[in-house]
Amino acid sequence: MSTFSYNREALKNLHIEDTAPLDRLVDFESARAAHLRKPRSKADKRISLKEAVAEYVNDGDILYDAGFAYVRTCHQAYFEIMRQGKKGLQAIGAPTSNQSYMINDGTVRFSHNAYIGAEMRGTDRNYSRQLKEGKVTILSEWSHGGIAQGLKAAQLGAPGLFSKQMLGSDIMKHNPYIKTMQNPMRDDPDPVAFIPALYPDVVFIHVQVADKYGNACIYGPVVNDTAVAAAARKVIITAEEIVPEISLRYHKRGVVIPFIYADAVVDLPFGAVPGNMPGYYYWARQWWEKLLRYGSVDEERSREFNDEWMINTKDQFEFVEKLGGAKWIAEARRQTKAAESENEDMDFSYQEYTPDKDTGRYY
Repeated sequence: MSTFSYNREALKNLHIEDTAPLDRLVDFESARAAHLRKPRSKADKRISLKEAVAEYVNDGDILYDAGFAYVRTCHQAYFEIMRQGKKGLQAIGAPTSNQSYMINDGTVRFSHNAYIGAEMRGTDRNYSRQLKEGKVTILSEWSHGGIAQGLKAAQLGAPGLFSKQMLGSDIMKHNPYIKTMQNPMRDDPDPVAFIPALYPDVVFIHVQVADKYGNACIYGPVVNDTAVAAAARKVIITAEEIVPEISLRYHKRGVVIPFIYADAVVDLPFGAVPGNMPGYYYWARQWWEKLLRYGSVDEERSREFNDEWMINTKDQFEFVEKLGGAKWIAEARRQTKAAESENEDMDFSYQEYTPDKDTGRYY
């Protein structure tokens, strides 16, 4: 592994004395070696989610939070990581909202933050509490655009990119990876941020359809997933449906991630539950409200909530049954169709969850 030069001001501000945990994210040599080891032949890569987590997620890995918080994100993979007792992970993403519930039992130990929360559903008090108690350490702060450009640099095979991202904020003072430099194309003063290529260890990318080889098709917002598929050392494709290769060739819709990036393929209907899967189901709004308004208030409630919904729920099908089973599926399908202008006269009003009004309904 190479040696690296970090932003000293950021190291001081983040109270980082040992820089070893920072190195792997920007270590091109080890990432390139991992990429070169990937087989290029078209092989059937299908395995179960349990097998994928057991084989491809190691303690201490840098886990990229794909999709966008609760949109096309493989929450069920994160719950399985927790159930298998993986520890000491570094969380990175744009945003990194899902790391919070993985901190309580030590699954996540380090943060590369871009944003944490669920907007109007509530404030994530659990992350704040875990940070104050020293159960998670912030290694770097990012903007969404900064993360995107770091992954894009890795996808392009570049050591990094010059950018104006983050220059107008204090993020620069809390990110050891980014340095302010003079634009080499200008003689007059023109500061730019150098953003290095980023190489997460492992990512679960949830898609609408994929074939058994790992060709994967995304409908709707791609966010950074095509870039992280090229950047990450280990890529697990999880899909709502596994389809024949010919279906992707002749009925392609959306953006395709090529099979050469995929290490494994998991047939995982409802893999994004309790989040939103464009074209398939809407997100369980009351569930997220209960997580943030009840399950993040204190440590006891956080553990109670995590045990009920994540640790002691064996798979996505049992999770869907807890949400309401067939009734939740029908309502969530209608809602996502209406949100995409494919369904008429949908009423999006619902009974919000509040601690004093828990109806037990999630649809």
